[in-house]
Amino acid sequence: MSNYKKLVLAQRPQDGKIGAHLFAQKEQPIPTPGDGEILIKQTYMSLDPAMLGWMSDDRESYIPPVEIGEVMRSSGVGEVVESNHPDFKVGDKVMGMTGWQEYLISDGQGFNKLQAGVSEEMALCVFALPGLTATTGLYNFGKPKEGETLVVTGAAGSVGSIVGQLAKADGLHVVGVVGSDAKADWIVNELGFDGAINYKKDDLAAKLEELTPDKVDVFFENTGGPIQQHIFNRMNAHGRIVVCGMIADYQAEKPSPGPNWIPLIKKRIAIRGFAMPDHWDEIPKILEKLTPYVQQGKIKYRAHTVTGLENAVTGLNMLFEGKNTGKMLLKL
Repeated sequence: MSNYKKLVLAQRPQDGKIGAHLFAQKEQPIPTPGDGEILIKQTYMSLDPAMLGWMSDDRESYIPPVEIGEVMRSSGVGEVVESNHPDFKVGDKVMGMTGWQEYLISDGQGFNKLQAGVSEEMALCVFALPGLTATTGLYNFGKPKEGETLVVTGAAGSVGSIVGQLAKADGLHVVGVVGSDAKADWIVNELGFDGAINYKKDDLAAKLEELTPDKVDVFFENTGGPIQQHIFNRMNAHGRIVVCGMIADYQAEKPSPGPNWIPLIKKRIAIRGFAMPDHWDEIPKILEKLTPYVQQGKIKYRAHTVTGLENAVTGLNMLFEGKNTGKMLLKL
């Protein structure tokens, strides 16, 4: 019987640092599905900034941490290679929570079949967490209106790029914050953003003022960092701030100080933090909202893929170092 590999969490990260020492590789015989079960061979796995939080022993977070000795948590896509389940047949491509492993057994709960014409990359780049998160945050809490101005940080990332494209499709003026000129060029010339700010080289206050002549109505926050307060100070009355991620602070010894709350009162600004696990039951409605934009060609994406389970840590670190040029995926 052939073996398969999986990576389990061996210890908690210290000081937010991710390394191979945090994981242990296990090899086990490929299992056989029982009654009502399927055997899935994973083909692509998603790598996400939230994984650092999942590794940490934070019992007050929106989702329980991965326990020591458990397979590291992740979403992914794979192919059904054996089935004893009436709703799944051999050859079906499915998406769900797979973990850092080459094979897994499932009773089918939480797994959905990929629609015809949807590749593994598209599924994970658009219809998995990135698209679900972007759509939920933008429409449930950002409440964009045609003619308004939206600024999104991490604009070349998997969530931020979709947020900006949805907003553009709805007639908003969209400015993205990125970390390189190449990323700025991509969001403006490929995705259609109205402007881009390179936080590593631009005069943040001056560039933001130039690109947001009518100030800012919706601020979709994915990163934190120095530009946060500049955007906050440009908010219009009754503006909405959607806090989705703070990757700039996840590995910091001390988080950056937040903005002064006095303008919050003066301008009656609404700030909402959110996480997708609160909205799992809304996924059919979320996809109903997102899918037409994709079908109409209004959502473009790109993937940055590393190969081999042994490179999962390398790929994850690329996210925190800003070295990825698209949705970070691992091909198995």
